Amino acid sequence: MSGAQGIGRRELLTGAAAVAASATLVGLSPAQAVPVASGVDKFAVASGGHNARILVTGDAGTGTRTQWAVADAAREFHRREPFTMALGLGDNIYESGPNGVHDVQFAEKFENPNAGLDFPWAMVLGNHDNSSVFPGDGGWLLRGNAEVEYHAVSPRWWMPSRYYSIRPTPVVEFFILDLNPLASYIPPLLSEYWSVDGTFMNEQRAWLDRALAESTATWKIVCTHHPYLSNGNHGNAGRYEGLSIEPINGVHVQRFFEEHVAGKAQLILSGHDHDLQVLDPTPASKGTRQLVSGAAAKTSGHEAATGPNAALFENHHQLGFMVLDLSAEAIDLRVVTVDPATGAGTEAFRRRLT
Repeated sequence: MSGAQGIGRRELLTGAAAVAASATLVGLSPAQAVPVASGVDKFAVASGGHNARILVTGDAGTGTRTQWAVADAAREFHRREPFTMALGLGDNIYESGPNGVHDVQFAEKFENPNAGLDFPWAMVLGNHDNSSVFPGDGGWLLRGNAEVEYHAVSPRWWMPSRYYSIRPTPVVEFFILDLNPLASYIPPLLSEYWSVDGTFMNEQRAWLDRALAESTATWKIVCTHHPYLSNGNHGNAGRYEGLSIEPINGVHVQRFFEEHVAGKAQLILSGHDHDLQVLDPTPASKGTRQLVSGAAAKTSGHEAATGPNAALFENHHQLGFMVLDLSAEAIDLRVVTVDPATGAGTEAFRRRLT
């Protein structure tokens, strides 16, 4: 497959070889961050205070009525209780990612639905943002770079590199990660650069270890597309899709979380599964709690919980988003479900997490 819906095998191999030979492409790491284009007035990240209210959405980028319904509910919430910023937890451009920085999909599946939500959106790369042969295979990692480049031209969209951190107040720092090389359905076996222990992932590991250790924020929150734990259709890392076959079962994602995140951050925020989950920490997570917010345009569809993880709350059949209120004293969470017909939001869960 080639053209608008995919990239052929020759392009895939050529692109992988090019990156392996010269890892200098802008936006691959924070050190190569994309500069903002002249004349683009980005919405300010800093809130000017110590409190922050964060809109947490994931798997939104369909451009469909359901995405608009969730955005309508978020707009109404923002009118009553203004957000400081938003987190977009990946699969930002369904079904196969953008075709360059000027792709009209950025308007149809991000800018237009989110009109009026005028604050920074810190964006995570998902598997659909890196599609190659079939939608969501995660096999064309360079495709995601168009989303990094879009940082230069959009006031809202914040993705200066494939992984980075953002700090809206002194009390919280978000660490946005790109674990697609570890979770691709087409593992990058032919490129040292993108491999499990290749240059990209080793640099990201070292950066995250250092950034978490040096952060003075009260709350350290890691944001990914692929979850560590999930009671949704994809399941836990190490058993993705119920598989035992490495590496497509996400075993390398599991090891990454347990070696570099567990016990070092209060929360992991992820999408990927199209539902809303507030899971309990496990012994292996060392007190770090997993939240899944991937219902901003699609739902998993089943009403009963099917996963093995203890949960404070989970909803697999309704659209919705999460809201984090962060202060020096606490992290307060709300889960809002959304009626797809009216765009009305209903608070379904509220809890002080810490």
